[in-house]
Amino acid sequence: MIPRARETAELRRLISRNPVVCIVGARQVGKTTIARQIAAASGGASTYFDLENPGDLALFADPMLTLSGLRGLVIIDEVQRRPDLFPVLRVLCDRPRAPARFLVLGSASPDLLHQTSESLAGRIAYHDLGGLALHEVGTANLDRLWLRGGFPRSYAARSLRESEDWRRSFIRTLLERDLRGLGFEAPAPTLSRFWHMLAHYHGQRWASAEFARSFGVADTTVRRYLDGLAGALVVHLLQPWFENLAKRQVKAPKVYIADSGVTHTLLGITSKAELLRHPKCGASWEGFVIGELIRHVGARFDERWYWGTHNGAELDLLVVRGGRRLGFEIKHTTTPAVTPSMRVAMTDLRLSSLDVIYAGDRTFTMADGIRAVPVVRLLDDITPLRM
Repeated sequence: MIPRARETAELRRLISRNPVVCIVGARQVGKTTIARQIAAASGGASTYFDLENPGDLALFADPMLTLSGLRGLVIIDEVQRRPDLFPVLRVLCDRPRAPARFLVLGSASPDLLHQTSESLAGRIAYHDLGGLALHEVGTANLDRLWLRGGFPRSYAARSLRESEDWRRSFIRTLLERDLRGLGFEAPAPTLSRFWHMLAHYHGQRWASAEFARSFGVADTTVRRYLDGLAGALVVHLLQPWFENLAKRQVKAPKVYIADSGVTHTLLGITSKAELLRHPKCGASWEGFVIGELIRHVGARFDERWYWGTHNGAELDLLVVRGGRRLGFEIKHTTTPAVTPSMRVAMTDLRLSSLDVIYAGDRTFTMADGIRAVPVVRLLDDITPLRM
């Protein structure tokens, strides 16, 4: 088992300060394992419910009766199956000297768990849990993490074939069962075709009209497909940054398959050699590195963007917090060079710095305010944001 010390430390901090903490992450990303580890290490009473277990689900016919007498840490897994529990949790949290704290695990975006914002405002903290990250597996395993992705069972599989089989099973199960559990109704073959097509647009701007023509449906229908996969946390949308500049700026989001290993399975890539020859190699690298940057820097959902103009200038990742604007460009090359687009981004966006993350092995200055940072030095040479 790969230790996830940073994740567990942050969760313990949140649990100590909030009556309810919600771990949000895709299926099979490790939420249950971390929750059980926290419970075991707490040294106090703990109770675990899995709402996919019919026996546990039956106990919640009367959730107040089931939960009101519990003490210590109460873990409720797959909470998206019973969003009506959140008003009950509000009542339990507001008891004088509340004897229990609640750790709820959800395989859906907070937008789908909409009742939490209404019922538990000021009482709940969210923690986004992704797959295994570079700081957890070490830079020596960079290629393995990129090729297999961060799902623990895919990454730790005994062979590449076993890893590939696991990812295929994951994709099939999500399409045929899990999306229905989130209330998303669409034929599995249609969603499979859509997800495979989306993989070929990985790292590109969302073009609803193009997808709608391919499927022979309305723009709103393909957007619903996209929202369904985003809600299941297997697709990420990177929103565009735009402000009052004397330039026409792009206002469509970029689409990324959330996990690099799943991306490769959808593209039919089964080895490192195939990946390096594939036309989407650069896009796969971009999505993988952006994910690592976001987690390492600590950029929240409303702090991360990309930027582009209709004249061709673009910035792969823009992180904005307070008065700081950090720019990042991702290049799958060992010889990065300063481009006109980088200079335009530095000037127009008034960047504090611009780091070019590349596939080499040393950090060096490229121009005033612009430097090259190898991905193997990312953890050492990129400074996380302070909270």
